[in-house]
Amino acid sequence: MSDSGNLDCLAELAGIEPDYWDIWGNHHPVSDESKRRLLGALGIRAEDDAAVLASIREREEAPWRCPLPPVTVVREGEPAGFSVSLPAEAADTTVACEVIEEGGARHAFSFKPADAPLSATRDVDGRSLQRRAVAIPVPLPLGYHVVRLDAVSDQPMRLIVAPRRCFLPESLADGGKHWGITAHLYTLRSERNWGIGDLTDLGDLVDVCSDLGAALIGLNPLHALFSRHPEFASPYSPSSRVFLNTVYLDVEAIADFAECAEARETVAALAEDLAATRGSAVVKYRAVVALKQKVLSLLHDSFRQNHQNDSRAREFRRFCRQGGERFRRFALFEALSERFDGAPWQQWPEAYRRPDSAEVAAFARDRRARVEFFEYMQWQADLQLAGAARRTRERGLAIGLYGDLAIGAAADGADAWSAQDVIVHRASVGAPPDPINMMGQDWGTPPLHPLALAHMAYEPFIAIVRANMRHAGALRIDHAMGLMHLFWIPRGDSPATGGYVKYPFEDLLGILALESHRNRCLVIGEDLGTVPDGFRERMAAMNILSYKVLYFEKDGDRFKRPHEYPALSLACVATHDLATLTGFWDADDIDLKERVGLYPSVEAAHGERASRDHDRRLLLDALAGEGLLPAGVDPETADRAPLTPALAAAVHGYLARSAACVLMVQIDDLMGEPEQVNLPGTVDERPNWRRRLSMAADRLPETPVMRALHDALAGRNTPPA
Repeated sequence: MSDSGNLDCLAELAGIEPDYWDIWGNHHPVSDESKRRLLGALGIRAEDDAAVLASIREREEAPWRCPLPPVTVVREGEPAGFSVSLPAEAADTTVACEVIEEGGARHAFSFKPADAPLSATRDVDGRSLQRRAVAIPVPLPLGYHVVRLDAVSDQPMRLIVAPRRCFLPESLADGGKHWGITAHLYTLRSERNWGIGDLTDLGDLVDVCSDLGAALIGLNPLHALFSRHPEFASPYSPSSRVFLNTVYLDVEAIADFAECAEARETVAALAEDLAATRGSAVVKYRAVVALKQKVLSLLHDSFRQNHQNDSRAREFRRFCRQGGERFRRFALFEALSERFDGAPWQQWPEAYRRPDSAEVAAFARDRRARVEFFEYMQWQADLQLAGAARRTRERGLAIGLYGDLAIGAAADGADAWSAQDVIVHRASVGAPPDPINMMGQDWGTPPLHPLALAHMAYEPFIAIVRANMRHAGALRIDHAMGLMHLFWIPRGDSPATGGYVKYPFEDLLGILALESHRNRCLVIGEDLGTVPDGFRERMAAMNILSYKVLYFEKDGDRFKRPHEYPALSLACVATHDLATLTGFWDADDIDLKERVGLYPSVEAAHGERASRDHDRRLLLDALAGEGLLPAGVDPETADRAPLTPALAAAVHGYLARSAACVLMVQIDDLMGEPEQVNLPGTVDERPNWRRRLSMAADRLPETPVMRALHDALAGRNTPPA
């Protein structure tokens, strides 16, 4: 085999796809240099042909070196079993096996390898090995079980029995439809918050949405960001995807606030500062975090003094125990980040760069109270989020809170420090060029290592999914194609040098299904951009809703009609990464992208402007075809048709008629906001993730768009036939 052929073989073994097709149908082979760099990011040597050949041998032999794989995922209703790799001379020996169910039940049986079907053979290290398929002779319930082989393997195997499909609420499974409102929590205004929407505002929004008849409330990711760098505000580039952003705490709603006179006096003294942050048109993150942490520290001190061995203290300790080692490491990271003034952990003194070092253990002992402070904030955030979720049930929202799971976490954050062996440090995740960004995107977040994930029996993925479903009735998986493959960009390169790396798709789907049933959580897969063949069909078979954005739902030179939307989908006009309806209609987003230089050429900008003019006319044609066009509006003069409340309501009413089982309406569009909260491809060029709403949420029922849209949305709550 040629040098290039060997490299191709190694790349295939490592899960690197040889090429990809972009959204416009252009073919992009991945260069040999990119393959070498992606292999290097995976920790696989490929600098020359000798290294490539050695790596091929290692990749082919590694699965044979341990009798049991670290994890096996099977589907409910299938015979449970596993593969075992043993020396050929052991074929007639009796092997004792024990299966330990998640609930504690134990099943012991034995087998002779020779009696099990032979699936493969290989010589490794001078020994002839056989791989055989062993059936488990007892049915197993859904869950996470353990398989042990006595005297054969020291490494147990995790056996996951997963449902065939994700959870689907009965109302939707029977053909019903729901609608909801999406809102970025930080944008919410109220007379009492501290300049950023908080979890009490979320509870109040529940009441508003309940009165309007909504079934769910969509939120931005509530992941933990960087407390030492409050201006790093993107919820899609968090420090941790497992823990919560405590900036959303309503400080005055914490039980300790009523007990702590010093905290109340401090808040009274900060009245002028609070008024300034509350009145700002954008979130002043640095000021808000400083104000909240000042008072939260007082509350934690009060809690330690007044609740040493009572029910609240026991509840706190129970919360910490349930969080386990992952929770302890997160709080440690927060305290260490504070100690080292927010420097990236890669720049901390060497002894503190790994969570299992003796120096980190000593720090945890010496600074126990400060570590506990960060645990305390997580406890309070979890309590307040649980309260908002409970309120959705009390107010009759059929689905409840609809969370959002980011595609990754930042390289210098808590997740990356806490679990370094599963984080790829020499690549980042992004996307090839598409209509959202014609130059491609590098999101800056490191990917999870697919081989390490399997080696760790998928525990990091399970923890992430479980944490984000904990208080959610629905969960949106951002860039859901990442379950199948991710576009990796070698560190320091441009998106043009990237390539796709495969993930254990079916195994991850099984885990997602299992956790969705346990949490009774609907799953939505955000499938915008470059989507591989067969992906949407597999997601639909799993009861995972597709994500349909009106702007992109076209068939040739027309917008798709409402009946053409798939039933297992979520429909919306726009998202946080796109223009609001007002911005779309007035081309504000195109103006903005021109100002910050996001077009590869002047011609590209002019082309998108011409396309937008055409799309406005096509959209009016679509409304006319449904009899929804407001009086006096003519598709032939779309360039002169203003976006009136009646027209905005008609656009949403168009989607309200769709076959999609869930419709989401942005609170921004109901309030007529012209500016989107984020512009992909920018960081410092504009104030992303900061713009607040122009009015308080309790005024939502009064907005002209909401009033005009009321009847169309009410029709979505009709029970299934």
